[in-house]
Amino acid sequence: MDALARRLDGLCDALPFTTSWYVRDLVTGASADRAGAVPTPSASTRKTSIMMAAFKAVHEGRLDLDEPVTIEAEYQKGVASGTFHHLTPGVRMPLRDAIVHMIITSDNVSTRIVVDRVDLDELNAYCRAIGLEGTVHRFKIPPLGLPWDHPAEAVTTTTPADQGHLLELILAGASDARAAAFLGSTPELCRYALDILSWQVHRSMIPALLPFGIRICNKTGRGVRGRSDAGLVYRGDRPLYVLTAFVDRIPDELPDGMPGWSAAIGLVAKLSRACWEEIGK
Repeated sequence: MDALARRLDGLCDALPFTTSWYVRDLVTGASADRAGAVPTPSASTRKTSIMMAAFKAVHEGRLDLDEPVTIEAEYQKGVASGTFHHLTPGVRMPLRDAIVHMIITSDNVSTRIVVDRVDLDELNAYCRAIGLEGTVHRFKIPPLGLPWDHPAEAVTTTTPADQGHLLELILAGASDARAAAFLGSTPELCRYALDILSWQVHRSMIPALLPFGIRICNKTGRGVRGRSDAGLVYRGDRPLYVLTAFVDRIPDELPDGMPGWSAAIGLVAKLSRACWEEIGK
């Protein structure tokens, strides 16, 4: 793990970003991180915890995945992420589909629908209860128009370690009823959560340099300041590693003319490739 950590740090040090990461080798159990406990803008990686809080409410009978919900015009205002803000108001679907689109297309109309049913106080209490001490949800969806240099506290914040631990908890809960109960869930709901994460549409970071068709359960994030991804990667049917990476304070352009956001996405892909090459050999 020490050699892998040095390799990951070298990739980060080569670029003028503030990059933090967390990795867990699921073969040996070893882990490492770079500023893994330091809060950073979460962008849409936060939505995995929203999904699990909603599943807790489902398990407790307070929510029904088959409940019909409506895409109302009010939900579409001030939204720039996903696709549902482009649709004609009045479209109806079950709540489960809103949860799916909140994750796989990072749709913020769907996020508003879900967070209306799991409010911010409940959501933050849930994060504390399962040990996500560095994660603070501040808005249903982030405000538009924030400047590039906004403080982290202007948006939801999390840590690389929090997002990594959450994925590890879900993985454990998928096969262990006691682990699922810690999340307020069931093995069936934890397996469903992993399935939803595996349907992720945005594949340009953790999955980008990995073999096509392998199972990857990930949630991406895009904010004014950065790009991020948190994922669980399999080799065959075996969970291989968890990687979370947050690239912050990305300049518009690098000295070589490369767009900053493009280089940041490439960096996360390279971090994941390094993990793929080093873990489980």
